[in-house]
Amino acid sequence: MAMEARNRDLTTWFHMVGSGAIMLPRFQRYEAWSPSEITGLLGSVVADLPIGSAMVLAVDDSPPFITRTIAGEPVPPSGTRTLENLLDGQQRLTALWRSLRDGYPDRKYFLWMKEDGEWGIRSVSRYEKDGQAYPLWADRPQDQYARRLVPIALMRPGLDGSELGHWVDLAEMSRAEERKLGALRSQIGNYNFPLLSLPVETPKGVAIDVFVKLNSNQEELSVFDIIVAQAEAETEQSLHALVEGISRDIPAIESYMPISALVLRMAALREGMDPTESSFHRLNLTNLILNWESTRKGIEDAKRFLEEERVFDRQRLPTVAVIPVIAAIFSDLPSLDAAGRTRILLKKYLWRSFFTNRYEFAAGTAALNDYRYIKAEAQGGTYPSSSIFDDDEYPIASEEMIKAAGWPKRRNTLARGILAVALQAGGLDFADESPISRESIRGREYHHLFPDHLLREDGQLANGEGDKAVNCALITWNTNRNIAAKAPIAYLARRAQDAPEGESDVRRRLATHLIPFDRLNVSDHAELSGEEKAEAIREDYEAFLDARARRIKAAADALANGEDIPRFE
Repeated sequence: MAMEARNRDLTTWFHMVGSGAIMLPRFQRYEAWSPSEITGLLGSVVADLPIGSAMVLAVDDSPPFITRTIAGEPVPPSGTRTLENLLDGQQRLTALWRSLRDGYPDRKYFLWMKEDGEWGIRSVSRYEKDGQAYPLWADRPQDQYARRLVPIALMRPGLDGSELGHWVDLAEMSRAEERKLGALRSQIGNYNFPLLSLPVETPKGVAIDVFVKLNSNQEELSVFDIIVAQAEAETEQSLHALVEGISRDIPAIESYMPISALVLRMAALREGMDPTESSFHRLNLTNLILNWESTRKGIEDAKRFLEEERVFDRQRLPTVAVIPVIAAIFSDLPSLDAAGRTRILLKKYLWRSFFTNRYEFAAGTAALNDYRYIKAEAQGGTYPSSSIFDDDEYPIASEEMIKAAGWPKRRNTLARGILAVALQAGGLDFADESPISRESIRGREYHHLFPDHLLREDGQLANGEGDKAVNCALITWNTNRNIAAKAPIAYLARRAQDAPEGESDVRRRLATHLIPFDRLNVSDHAELSGEEKAEAIREDYEAFLDARARRIKAAADALANGEDIPRFE
């Protein structure tokens, strides 16, 4: 079995793609290149510089892999003869095929005639409004030429030369420049994109191995891409298609983490391995496919569980390590009473993960041990190993730790846990009283309860002292803009003035964020000045932090023990 090196011009490549003579094995990942990468590729072709080689597998009437077309190309007619499967070079060939055929709905690529006579590449972003593509000039030859631009689609191999001539006439281009374009068009059609060809008798497993090693060496494949290829070889099932099904049916799960990563971590846990990259290469891929329905169920139930706990997205998620554990447990969740007990256990697990340091180090090992413990408990057994439920080893954060935690917009487990507890209490907006939800959270902003300006300018606190999780609430952007830098007593008075039941409404809304109204509704000390005023503000701020930290601590303790949050007035 010998590999053969060949030259192949773009005209031949385009004919083979258009006729279905070359297809992609289904396990290939999808188009992934950015506009800047496509621009760079086109620049190399126009300058007649090499872009590397492709690799194909020659096939006969019994192709070894299920295939799909190059992106942007319709399925070939029934009976079309496929001669090759493209193993490497998909991103380059797809970029050339689509850009030279004006096949990107949101972007158009142009040749740029530089002042020095050289060719460059530019791309223009497109958008549609009322059925019209904008910017309008991008479709008008005279406007294009006025900008020294020529649609690169006029250079595509196999295009009737009269189309270029028609554009030249409409653009009113000089004959000298037309001849230069014609020469470039011929150069692009003859551009050599060489390939290595594996013979038709290459075993299926060898072709997969070559694909994985070649792409891994070029750092083009993710772990999931490799697993997809191996799963296809072993089971003739497409993991891409299965994951797409979950993405289509449970799109909200992507707000927490990529489905591909979640699936692999779940599979590793269920096979008794750490949910880390080294484990993914040892997965039983046949079992992964056979257990797909339970995997899907686990993901759907995990999404619903997180929403019930008012955890809606990764931006507010304290630690992503819990998602695969919860989904893996739900994938094998027992029924009836045992299911109820397990849900309580998962609730404890979730909130303990937010308020302990369990996942600060060796998160993969911790996740596996916690998964085994919860699964054993759910089945009426025990798992004799350290787990997140060990109060001595993993105590819930103290009031002091809660008070000191930084701004929750940053990636800090405890700070985000504090915000999550506040939202779990209901998170009503201060003004319009809308509850927190998956839909409304996208319009919420992080608000300093004691404004940063007040603390720094009048309270003379160091920059950043106001950036505490207990000094934060997530409210609508409109309410946040309305409050601006007002002192708490001023903006609370305005809210009470506009509320149907006055101050009692405002108290109730703040209670759904675990905010102590009386400690927030304090004087702005306008009658004071200098250090006396600063001292009073600092004392009020400190008392507020203490009071809210106590509420957060009480709520966290309750949730970590499977109980409801205490009611606060």
